[in-house]
Amino acid sequence: MNKLFQFAYSKLRGIRVYALVGRSGTGKSHHSKQVAAKHKIDLIIDDGLLIKGDRILAGHSAKEDPNFLTAVRTAVFDDPEHKNEVEDALLKQRFRRILIIGTSEKMIFKITKRLNLPEPEKIIHIEEISSPEDIELAMRIRFTEGKHVIPVPPIEITRSAPQIVYDSLKVFLGRAKNGKVQTSEKTIVRPEFSRPAKDDISEAQLTQMVKHAIGEYDAVIKVKKVRGVKTPDSSYAIYVTLLLPIRHYMSTSISDLQDYISECLEKYGGILVKRVTIEIEEWG
Repeated sequence: MNKLFQFAYSKLRGIRVYALVGRSGTGKSHHSKQVAAKHKIDLIIDDGLLIKGDRILAGHSAKEDPNFLTAVRTAVFDDPEHKNEVEDALLKQRFRRILIIGTSEKMIFKITKRLNLPEPEKIIHIEEISSPEDIELAMRIRFTEGKHVIPVPPIEITRSAPQIVYDSLKVFLGRAKNGKVQTSEKTIVRPEFSRPAKDDISEAQLTQMVKHAIGEYDAVIKVKKVRGVKTPDSSYAIYVTLLLPIRHYMSTSISDLQDYISECLEKYGGILVKRVTIEIEEWG
């Protein structure tokens, strides 16, 4: 029985996919266990990891990767070996509900497609479960201190990447029917790719990041020029000139592309993006 047949069968069994979506640094991983507990979700996919309870079943975290490019590929299961490992682990699990965490709905749909999972039936945005004050605090910590959360205990991370472990925290999940307090331990990490930069990012670095994000989004579009302007609040205004073949049809809007570039730079480049301005030149 091949994988596609098995996943088609899993859809008939009623596997339900949930998604938790929000900008980088808004606290999605921090809130993931509460969301899973509320909706009785069995498995979580977060930044390249397949998680069940407090255990990592398969994959490796994008937060273990040394740079922006490999982190982006890991998060969306671009590497065939990584993808197959997680697919095989999913096939071995008896589950009814799975939560996928991502910075955009586009990212969620890309992951479900690559892992042959059904499209999400419920998309939860971080703003629905976290206050504006908490989101602002989480983003400030992310972009000033470079701290991320992985929703498993530190022992699960130290086995493969002890160098990124920074601290741990316990989160209250509620009370069981017997009155027992339920908590979840999470790991605070500081990946190399998100450590606060001492110097301004170079135009070459910025161009490389934008080119990779565009390549992930639509391989036909080419990047002609990238310019970044640092604003007084230390965020960046990004100006991008793209080359688009005359006969090429973009399946999504320019605003979706702007959001995707912003999300990639924030999540894996550690850059707080104020805005992305796109100019398109046709060629061919």
